[in-house]
Amino acid sequence: MSFRYSTWIGASVLGLISLTPFVIAQEQPATPDAKQQAVLNLAKQVRKTIVTDPRYGVFDNIHFAIQGDTVILRGEASRPVLKSSLENSVKKIEGVKDVKNDIEVLPVSPNDDRIRAAVYASIYRYGPLQRYTSNRGGPRGPSVARAAGGITNDPPIGYHAIHIIVKNGNVTLTGVVDSEADLALAEMRANSVPGVFSVDNDLRVATKS
Repeated sequence: MSFRYSTWIGASVLGLISLTPFVIAQEQPATPDAKQQAVLNLAKQVRKTIVTDPRYGVFDNIHFAIQGDTVILRGEASRPVLKSSLENSVKKIEGVKDVKNDIEVLPVSPNDDRIRAAVYASIYRYGPLQRYTSNRGGPRGPSVARAAGGITNDPPIGYHAIHIIVKNGNVTLTGVVDSEADLALAEMRANSVPGVFSVDNDLRVATKS
């Protein structure tokens, strides 16, 4: 007899996501605690693989589930290379036999690229919110990649607690902040950017996570 576990995890913010398993029991296991711990250990490895991928950044939002020995990847990637990179990396984790890759690659859009850059500047160059990134200097200077594909193709490096997802002019903010005031402030800063159609604020307050 065996358990089948299904664990949904977010990978939006380095070091600020709590790993909380949701266990679906189908049959009575011999050692449920050991099986649950195995799922948690695997979840930690998958999460680490996602957030340490050099292609994963402030404009991406990735989640995953574990069902048996299958990992399901979901969320939004600003570049196709991230989708394929994560699938290949997760497949190499011990205990993973299959990867179902349901990550959505966001549309290539000059307008969305402009909005990403503008929302990033509005949030992370604003004094009260600067502590949510390690990239105090803001976006890097001009590069060949940025000249060719804009900020989407050459995103800011470093840790970012607030992730900015842009699709067809609509913005979603994800991640964890310290207070309700910062949550509201980030939404206000995103809404102030010209050309933004809507802002969906999915930020969470750390004490309420």
